[in-house]
Parts: sequence; C-alpha cells; structure tokens
Amino acid sequence: MDKEKIKGLLKKVRQKRISIEDAFLALRHLPYEDLGFAKVDHHRSMRTGMPEVVFCQGKALEHIVAIFLSLAKKNKAVLLTRADEKVYKAIKSVNPKAVYNKLGRVITLSHKTNRKSGKIAVVCAGTADIPAAEEAAVTAEIFGSRVERVYDVGVAGLHRLLDCFDRISDSSCIIVLAGMDGVLPSVIGGLSSCPVIAVPTSVGYGANFRGIAPLLTMLNSCSPNVSVVNINNGFGAGYIAALINRQRK
Repeated sequence: MDKEKIKGLLKKVRQKRISIEDAFLALRHLPYEDLGFAKVDHHRSMRTGMPEVVFCQGKALEHIVAIFLSLAKKNKAVLLTRADEKVYKAIKSVNPKAVYNKLGRVITLSHKTNRKSGKIAVVCAGTADIPAAEEAAVTAEIFGSRVERVYDVGVAGLHRLLDCFDRISDSSCIIVLAGMDGVLPSVIGGLSSCPVIAVPTSVGYGANFRGIAPLLTMLNSCSPNVSVVNINNGFGAGYIAALINRQRK
C-alpha cells in the first residue's frame, strides 16, 4: 500500500465512506521498507503488539546496522539478539544510546522510558544457563514486563529454590531454564499456578546431546502448566512470557 492509497483511505474516512475500524484493518497490512537485502516490517507492532526483532547471527555487519537504523526510526523499542561485541561496537557508533547485555548477547534501544508492569520470573538451574536466561529476561523487559531474576537454583540443591520461592510465586509467568537432566521446570510447574515456559539449554556432558536430553525431559513433563521452546531459545521464551503478562494487566 503506497502513500496515495493511504491518502485515499483517509479521504474515505472523512467522507464517511469507510469506518475507522475498517481503515485501521487496511492500514495494518501496510508494506515493508525494502532495503534491497532486507524487507523491514515496520507495522509488525501494529499487527502483533511487538516490533520486528533482529537475529544477528549469520548476517553481514553492514546489513545489521542498516536494519537497526531503519527500525530505530519507526519503533519505540528495538531488540537485536545473538549479537557479539563487534556488532555492538558498530551499533554504538551510529547510536550511542544502544545498550549491550554481554551475557545475553542482546542489544536494546528504547526511545522512551520503558514502563514495566506485571511480573515475569526468570529462573535458571545453574550459572552456565545465565546467557540464555539473560536473553529471556532482556526480551521480556524491552517489551514492557517487570522481571525477577532467580539464578543457580537447580534441583541438586532444591533448598535454594524453596528459600526464594516467594519471589517468583506471584508471577504472571515463569521462565525456567535448565540443561543437564532438565528437571527444574517440572518441579516449579508443580509448585506454581501460572504458566511455566521451559527452556532447555545445551549445558551438560555428552549424553546431554547439546540440549536434546533436557528438551525431551521438558516435553514429557507431568506438570500440565509447562510448555517448551527450542534449545537455548531465551528470546522465544521472553517474547511469549511478555505476551502472557500483557493479558494479565
């Protein structure tokens, strides 16, 4: 839909030939910005409530910068995942306000004070799971959720979880990350009344199979409030948790 079509829609609204609701529905399907190598979807937030997110791994550095600049012009918040320090240095050079979470490998930009509401808990079994946990936490935060982090409370020392469970029990959603045997989401699911999003991580010895072992454990959870995302997919967990948290407002 080009500018002339937009003007035509607005004219129809003024002439009462089309309702505001119908015009809005038409505007939701506006096209992308074609950069030649990428088509940036500026209206994703209108359709889904969340802006487009840039997955940096595998992309050329100049492409990442160009996509970032395009998104930054049109969106209140920008999120780049799987970004290394080289990417951050390039982004920082074009926008000094960009923030880098080194552990989570995520870059964020927020044009306004990001008001956070509700509550999401991000819980991980061991400190080796923190990178994926931080990816989840920052994703939920940039999309407006308040996040409570509880790290290193795996089932090998269950008393650590029980000692701080009151910090997460009132959450709208709990993200639980674990490698090794991947049991922690089932434990937390059995103690909680909210949705639990399980994230298997690739942390573990050989029979962990780079996260497949905890993935299968989580998929076979006997706690019915547990759902599962892909291995190391902290972003996916944080995104879904933010959507769930919005429904609780």
